[in-house]
Amino acid sequence: MDFNEYQRLSQETDRVPQRGGDGLLLPILGMMGEVASLQTEYKKKLRDGSGHVLFEDHVREELGDVLWYAANLAWKMDLPLEDIAQYNLSKTRARWIESPVTGAARLYDNDYPVTEQLPRQYEAAITEADDPKNKAHLTIEGRSVGDDLDDNSYTEDGYKYHDVFHLAHMTVLGWSPTLRSLMKLKRKTNDQVDNVEDGGRARVIDEAIVAFVFDYARRHTFVADSDVDFELLRALRQLTSGLEVGTRSPRGTGSSRSSSGYEAAPAVKRRPRRRISGNLETGDFRYLGPL
Repeated sequence: MDFNEYQRLSQETDRVPQRGGDGLLLPILGMMGEVASLQTEYKKKLRDGSGHVLFEDHVREELGDVLWYAANLAWKMDLPLEDIAQYNLSKTRARWIESPVTGAARLYDNDYPVTEQLPRQYEAAITEADDPKNKAHLTIEGRSVGDDLDDNSYTEDGYKYHDVFHLAHMTVLGWSPTLRSLMKLKRKTNDQVDNVEDGGRARVIDEAIVAFVFDYARRHTFVADSDVDFELLRALRQLTSGLEVGTRSPRGTGSSRSSSGYEAAPAVKRRPRRRISGNLETGDFRYLGPL
């Protein structure tokens, strides 16, 4: 029996078939009640141990009731249960099963001239400029990249080192319109790609993601002991929809700390002179320590 057949047959026992009002409220309340029943059965299992001989039978019954109510609610909202199941599998697989993309396949500029390609391997340094604000200065392979940065904040929070996140984007995703522009590597041989993928709007999205992720990381102590929240990854994917990098799965776009630059960011903030290396073909991104 497939999900849609079960959903259709289960409606034959629906006593409140209307598709609005109480008809929708009933399965919602029903699911809540059956989950509470599951909780009660597990409490009995903890209390009675092997003496609760009907534990598996009761769990099977309660889970069946949860499934009935879920199918009923979906039916009344014109949602095929098969589609819901498939969407759930796709979402959870994207969240927890990483499909590594390696080599040339992970680089968006592989078919462009070398003068329009991001560096496949590099060593970068973030130092502090000799000025009253101690602005951060980025160099890649010894060449200055962009302007010197301060925190642009009333309080010092380390945002002036946020180029480490752009470096993580470039290394792990093969994508950073900001660095591509600053390094003068825009893909000008293709007018449309130059305008859309490497243009102003894409750079704004890149910067917005960095600001968003930096604030999230700061509030979570740079995710020192946890994985990145899936809702954050989903928001980032929505921001990049329509761009080349938007095809990456949430898992592939950086659910681990290292792939988001979270490991490097606090280390960069603590040191007066910092080195970072990256390999775009393998996605290897690491903090090398002070100069």
